[in-house]
Amino acid sequence: MRNEDKKKDLPSPEEFQKQLSQFMKEHFSGFQFPGFTPASPGNTPTTESEEPVERSIDDLKSFDYRPKDVKAYLDRYVIKQDEAKKVLSVALCDHYHHVRLALEGKEAPNYAKQNIILVGPTGVGKTYLIRSVADLIGVPFVKADATKFSETGYVGSDVEDLIRELYRRSDNDTQRAQFGIVYLDEIDKIAMSRNEAGSRDVSGRGVQTNLLKLMEETDVSIRSPQDMASQIQAMMEAQKGKKASSTINTKHILFIVSGAFDGLEAIIKRRISEATIGFAASRQETMESDEILASVQTKDLIEYGFEPEFVGRLPVRVVCHSLGVDDLYHILHSSEGSIIRQYEQDFAAYGIDVLYKPDGLRRIAAIAAEEKTGARGLMTVCERVFRNFKYELPSSEVKRFEVTEAVVDAPSDELAKLLAVQSERAREMGLAILREVTTRFTDSHGIELVLEPEACDHLIDLAVGKELSVREIWQDRFKDYQFGLKLIAKNTGQKRFVIDRKAAENPDKQLSDWVVASYRDQDQVSEELPPSSEAASIEGEDSAAKKH
Repeated sequence: MRNEDKKKDLPSPEEFQKQLSQFMKEHFSGFQFPGFTPASPGNTPTTESEEPVERSIDDLKSFDYRPKDVKAYLDRYVIKQDEAKKVLSVALCDHYHHVRLALEGKEAPNYAKQNIILVGPTGVGKTYLIRSVADLIGVPFVKADATKFSETGYVGSDVEDLIRELYRRSDNDTQRAQFGIVYLDEIDKIAMSRNEAGSRDVSGRGVQTNLLKLMEETDVSIRSPQDMASQIQAMMEAQKGKKASSTINTKHILFIVSGAFDGLEAIIKRRISEATIGFAASRQETMESDEILASVQTKDLIEYGFEPEFVGRLPVRVVCHSLGVDDLYHILHSSEGSIIRQYEQDFAAYGIDVLYKPDGLRRIAAIAAEEKTGARGLMTVCERVFRNFKYELPSSEVKRFEVTEAVVDAPSDELAKLLAVQSERAREMGLAILREVTTRFTDSHGIELVLEPEACDHLIDLAVGKELSVREIWQDRFKDYQFGLKLIAKNTGQKRFVIDRKAAENPDKQLSDWVVASYRDQDQVSEELPPSSEAASIEGEDSAAKKH
């Protein structure tokens, strides 16, 4: 083979990356490799990415949102959390106004970036807040769980992969990537808890240290040293003389971390208790959990297990409060991102309208509150309530139903009632159709067909079971009856036939039996009559007698 042919057979960097990704998936699906990311930007092992927003960097140059504008936007999607939304709105507006000045060449010296730490129980809307803001501003957004990262060199993912993912979410635009948002959830899981021996668990310390550089300012290569395909592509681009930027500066990337921080409340209560006496101490005993978390200080986070330098890089602290029944009800009823919109779309795909009654929504909220998972409990309850509805109704004639308290409490019973009503309506319509086809048969062929109730029930059940119309069942099972019954009428003069359940179950056999019987009856009549000549003589004598 010539050298030219060999070159043609060599895969491109993208093809090589794809083949390598497939090989890893097939042979090493249970392992994670540092720095290795699949070819598809939407399928990385370290991040939960969103579709990129088609915006230009020029949008940031004209950034003119005010904190109240941002909060008003968040109010449309996130219920409650008013104080959290205010703090976020101010911090985000300050940050992106500074970005606008930097793009204009008027950057303020010694500006301290307002990275944010969110504290609050699961399911209260922390992720939704940040994703909504990123959508509003139009900057690339990357979300990841802190537990999936490790120190460079350990098994796991490098924190710098976050920036590389941001680059991919920016359509490989380094300038746009430098103004994106990185959101790290479950940050409390990398706090250095004490083990039984009393020493610190340093597994999270390295991750905190590496994040320090990113949250302040550093340059991150867009090519991971462990990503073979990226390195090959970089070498090929260098050979071709391409001089595209190979690093991303993190100075203007906003970092937001969040977590449930189980156990932090006890640390805060202990600090408050030690610092208060008398009336203040009794007041502390009656403080709600949300109030206690709102009192968090740097020393509490350090005692929880974070490095002082790490806490110092997160100057803005936001506490999200737990959600009660009323809050969950308002999420269902008022939020533009309510989960019930999703179920409306699911049923609408089959032409089914859903009407949510207030008592039904409130009951869903009450049950979800018992799940203790915040807004996530709403989907858990809705899925349990609507699972069988989504299975049964698309194959039924039901085109509308209401979600009431009774439906939420006993979905199986209410579904059975709904299908029973639909079944009764279908039976009434089936009976009307059967009356129509038998009347049409009589008008067309002069032969009366009478369907007994049990026969009608059987034919309607067949139509439902085979998902066919009653007319289709009739035409399929009785297509030969006009010929057979006309033959019987010719043989015997019979013009009225009753179809019972037995005939409906096996119409061909019934018709055959009737036809055979008609010939037998005809033979009997012939035997009982005198010979044709004698009959003619008798008829002649009768005629003569009548004349006299």
